[in-house]
Amino acid sequence: MKKLINDPDAVTREALEGMAAAHPDRLRVSYEPAFVVRADAPQQGKVAIVSGGGSGHEPMHGGFVGPGMLDAACPGEVFTSPTPDQMLEATKAVDGGAGVLHIVKNYTGDVLNFEMAADLAQGEGIEVAAVVTNDDVAVEDSTYTAGRRGVGVTVLAEKLCGAAAADGRPLAEVAELCRRVNDQGRSMGMALTPCVTPGSGKPSFTLADDEMEIGIGIHGEPGRRTEKLAPAAAVTEMLAGAILDDGPFADGDRVLAFVNGMGATPLIELYIVYRELHRILEARGIAVARNLVGNYITALDMAGCSITLLKLDDELERLWDAPVDTPALRWSA
Repeated sequence: MKKLINDPDAVTREALEGMAAAHPDRLRVSYEPAFVVRADAPQQGKVAIVSGGGSGHEPMHGGFVGPGMLDAACPGEVFTSPTPDQMLEATKAVDGGAGVLHIVKNYTGDVLNFEMAADLAQGEGIEVAAVVTNDDVAVEDSTYTAGRRGVGVTVLAEKLCGAAAADGRPLAEVAELCRRVNDQGRSMGMALTPCVTPGSGKPSFTLADDEMEIGIGIHGEPGRRTEKLAPAAAVTEMLAGAILDDGPFADGDRVLAFVNGMGATPLIELYIVYRELHRILEARGIAVARNLVGNYITALDMAGCSITLLKLDDELERLWDAPVDTPALRWSA
């Protein structure tokens, strides 16, 4: 194992300290318990949005804390769910009186711990709504889940709901928007290599030099099948075909096309995948109205990519275009 770390047991804490040092104008970091909040939290009268999960998926979630996106993020240890006390304290830190939305990826530990935190917060008089994302079409159940995994749509939901909350919408409307985004989005990923967690020092699964894994999860979980290596065009066809067959996409639709790197894939390769995806969608009469290409929800040092498609409408396009100012995602109006 070759990693730029000091102590495998201190990776999450030291990374949080680095974030705090790099972005003091944008973030405040709590260490006991661990959570990240926007520097100007709480925002009175605005619905607050909290998400979280195991570390190792950077920039998700801490990199998406800031105006126009998340109010707080709860980082667990690498590939380990954060605890209910982290989620509770983060919820309390950002509550501005209009309620708090928890956006939760469908992993068993995350779901259970966020449910417990919501119950505790509501016991303290904070209105909490929760939406679980489950956009991965690769498998129905996996190592970490009952039901489909929550992956790339989570990033899009955090941005879109962040914009809706910034508009002053009430909690029920922001939560309903989140459910709609989840329903209209689908994702699937692949890996050229496994990832190596700092604590184990071992690959999460085994691939021969001439093999790839189709349908992996963001914790290095094996996917649908192992295949021989193929060109980018064939790989993109596998992923996009599964997504289009499963999702609510039809001739004449507009979509947001999101090509995401798993942590160790160079941008030049992601743009090749995007080229192929654009060609496939165009051939099916589906217009790419918005796009996102880069490393946004990763699996440590895994080489590979995922594709997410979100069916758009005028409202979602406007919310996507709304300003956002976080360490990992930024644009102006």
